[in-house]
Amino acid sequence: MHLAPRALHRAVAAATLALLATAVGCAPQPEEKASATPSGSAGTTCAKGELATKTSGKLTIATDEPAYEPWFKDDKPANGEGFESAVAYAVAKQLGYDKSAVVWQSVPFNKAFAPGEKTFDFDINQVSISAERKKAVDFSSGYYDVRQAVIALKGTKAAKATSIADLKGLKLGAQVGTTSLDYIDDVVKPEQQAAVYAKNDQAKSALKNGQVDAIVTDLPTAFYITAAEVTNASIVGQFENQGGTAEQFGLVLDKGSALTSCVTGAVDALRKDGTLAKIEKQWLSDAVGAPVLK
Repeated sequence: MHLAPRALHRAVAAATLALLATAVGCAPQPEEKASATPSGSAGTTCAKGELATKTSGKLTIATDEPAYEPWFKDDKPANGEGFESAVAYAVAKQLGYDKSAVVWQSVPFNKAFAPGEKTFDFDINQVSISAERKKAVDFSSGYYDVRQAVIALKGTKAAKATSIADLKGLKLGAQVGTTSLDYIDDVVKPEQQAAVYAKNDQAKSALKNGQVDAIVTDLPTAFYITAAEVTNASIVGQFENQGGTAEQFGLVLDKGSALTSCVTGAVDALRKDGTLAKIEKQWLSDAVGAPVLK
């Protein structure tokens, strides 16, 4: 049956609209919508040497200055010597970056985990993982299980302490922003307010000069201080881990960093294959027995 001219016109118009609708439905979505996927999503890969680092092809690692032993040697993070320098390069290698692709940067301890965008890919500086710090930064899984220890000058009342109760009447000191200071405030709860220092060097000087009775640091640092820096001091004892969970040092990254899962995977691999244990044995073998303060 032939259609009337007006009906034919309507049919052609309807068919044209249907074709246009089909074409629009099949058209590519605008680029701005396609690019709305959040960074660090499932699309992020850990292809070796091809991570989305601050500088393409380079891995920027930060630590404080000076860099203390036994974590670093001769205040030179880039030499690969000392526990944390060795760990940093092992993580870099696991991520696909050789030593020549690693760039070191100096960042103060407190600034490393303060809120705000970071200038490094990760920081390694004896930073303990905590829920409070996780509000501002990301952490890798732990690369070292640590305990805190008390140091006092030999022959003093503080040096004879055998329990936490014995420490309560003493003037204690520690570096600001550290779990060492937290142990003084939350575990010892001394009668006198703790002395707080910007650097461990200042805390050591205060101990030498008799401005404090004792200072608190992590155990490996305590062994180094008493063996090489304040040789007339001794380790009074170490604290038990609180809450049944080991205190751990973790690598610090930007909050929400696309690298966090990759760096965590690298640390986990190094723990699983025994690399972390070998590095610990090489550089921290002295950090073993010390009396436990209860």
